[in-house]
Amino acid sequence: MSSTSNQSDVAALVAENAELKAALTESRALIGEMQAQLAWFNRQLFGRKSEKLQEVDPALQRSLLTGLVDDPPSAPPAETETVERKKRGPKLRDGCVTESGLRFDEITPIRTVDHKPAELLGPDADDYEVVSVQKTHRLGQQQTSYVVIEHRNYVIKHKPSGALISNYAPNAVLERSLADVTLLAGMLVDKFQYHEPLYRLHQRMAEAGIQVSRSLLSQLVAKASLLLKPIYDAQLSRVLTSSTLLMDETPIKAGRNGKGRMKQCYYWPVMGEAGEICFTFANTRARMHIERVLKEQFQGTLVTDGYGAYASYVKQHNRVVHAQCWAHGRRKFEHAQDAHPKAREALVLIAELYKQEAWIREKRLEGPDKHQARAERCKPIVERFWAWCRDQQQDLSLEPSNALAKALKYVLDRRQEMDVFLDDPAVPLDTNALERGLRPIPMGRKAWLFCWTEVGAEHVGVIQSLISTCKLHGVQPYTYLVDVLQRVGEHPAKRVEELTPRRWKELFADQPMTADWDA
Repeated sequence: MSSTSNQSDVAALVAENAELKAALTESRALIGEMQAQLAWFNRQLFGRKSEKLQEVDPALQRSLLTGLVDDPPSAPPAETETVERKKRGPKLRDGCVTESGLRFDEITPIRTVDHKPAELLGPDADDYEVVSVQKTHRLGQQQTSYVVIEHRNYVIKHKPSGALISNYAPNAVLERSLADVTLLAGMLVDKFQYHEPLYRLHQRMAEAGIQVSRSLLSQLVAKASLLLKPIYDAQLSRVLTSSTLLMDETPIKAGRNGKGRMKQCYYWPVMGEAGEICFTFANTRARMHIERVLKEQFQGTLVTDGYGAYASYVKQHNRVVHAQCWAHGRRKFEHAQDAHPKAREALVLIAELYKQEAWIREKRLEGPDKHQARAERCKPIVERFWAWCRDQQQDLSLEPSNALAKALKYVLDRRQEMDVFLDDPAVPLDTNALERGLRPIPMGRKAWLFCWTEVGAEHVGVIQSLISTCKLHGVQPYTYLVDVLQRVGEHPAKRVEELTPRRWKELFADQPMTADWDA
């Protein structure tokens, strides 16, 4: 009886010990994960936010003991030639006011203030002669500039016949609207490029003595968006003909989802090889929106992050090749470096890969030359990276919950997609160009927070697509919008693509249309 009891006690202790070990292992993994999260949050608050690896040359580092201990003897300084310093005046540069260093271009308005001596204004002014005019420049600012334009239409009479003849003011961009094209363009730029909510624009108008309702401003933005929608559609169609397409998604609150709640929606920006970006809108993050946007029109390489909806879409469409972003893979190791020091080894390899890509861009290699350069310079680094990942995965001490283990699993599961750029020179290494293009959306969220309706979110996508593409191509959004808002109503519909920012820059940027009163 005693032997049986002892055996049962031992079995119970063994089972309890196993449970405690499992609980301890789980607790350690949880603590490690929470420490990694805490380190990441500390970096976001107090450290560098860039994911690029920062290499510091040890030779440039100064010791903390510098000045406290004797420095090693150094070689005597080489003989130097003493050169007398000559005092020079301010350097003359194009577009620079020399006496103060103020730079501006020809579009900047200049107000001249003459400070004439009293002698030139007196009765003996003829006795004085102006020898020179000394100019000084200061940068000033006016209160919010709005102007009321008074159009005067003359009615004239032909005296011999007595016939009355009248001319008519040109039609406004919006029929029977009080808004001039310059107001529409200015509002769109202020709201979507500089992220000023309409209520702030309304306050600025009130301070300038102009009384309009805030709802009117919303209506003007919506009507302007409808005018620009055909240009957006033409740009989207052009983007979908690209052989390489970048796609991503970013959240936006749009529309009401019950009392006091906003609906979670998404912009799905797509960017073509010609540097054009379109913000497509959807109230879901499901794969069906990818189907809706790409349809059967796109046939090429789709470059994305690791979101599973893209991989699911590609599996169903053999005509599409899937490539994935190296920057997102790097991000996983960057987050893991606090949890495991070996994560830095991956960052070093990826940094070397980016260095070679920068060299290729600097040499402006394209096509077969770029393909050969990637094979010679990038492929060996990629192979070393994958070999390193496999070696780390064999480490049995690396728990699955460890951040490094998660980073390894992320990249190894996507190895085929991340290697696509080696075989296709048109495929970029990452989706950073698209992520830079979609920055106005998260920046705008901090200013206007949400879109009151889903239709309003679609309007934001239309206008933001054109403004962001203007910036990508070095086109001034205000100049572009003033032109196309006047041109779109008369331009042939079959040639509407000519009004997209990329094509507009080629065809109309040299002589853009301006407002009739501002010519």
